[in-house]
Amino acid sequence: MSGNRRNPPPLNPVRLQELALAYVARFATTQARLQAYLVRKLRERGWDGEAAPDPQALAERMAEAGYVDDEVYARMKAGSLLRRGYGARRVGDALHAAGVSEDLRAAVRPGEGEQRRAALALARRRRFGPFAPGPLDRPVREKQLAALLRAGHGLDIARQIMDASDPDAALEWAEMEAEMDDGE
Repeated sequence: MSGNRRNPPPLNPVRLQELALAYVARFATTQARLQAYLVRKLRERGWDGEAAPDPQALAERMAEAGYVDDEVYARMKAGSLLRRGYGARRVGDALHAAGVSEDLRAAVRPGEGEQRRAALALARRRRFGPFAPGPLDRPVREKQLAALLRAGHGLDIARQIMDASDPDAALEWAEMEAEMDDGE
């Protein structure tokens, strides 16, 4: 058997459920992603069951059993992206790609203070604006501003970061809005 891999057997209801359980045990996921995974596996391996497979119903059962929770996933993913410095637009895009509903995306949309802190985290990590080791010439400043925009930050937030006179001013600006968010 030099290098020949045996084709896995076609799926049946038991094997399909085992695949679903293994997937949710290994990955934080959404119902939509689980369903897409099961559809892909059915396409790759075929079906050997009596009734037609229903990946959507299986994904729904996994959610009812608590193995998949789109809200928990959305909050976890949004928090992770914000800590890495991504803005609200990129967070929304990532959640949309994961199959999170529009209502749920709106519910976990970061507030102004969270968006400011995320932009500040990115600027600090990448040494943008007031965190740069020296003065910025116009082309470098424009590239840094563009990077903040590509990371999903709004133009107003990106400009505030880039216009900050020093790191302390940028931090004060970010924390000022955070206090306003906490007071709501």
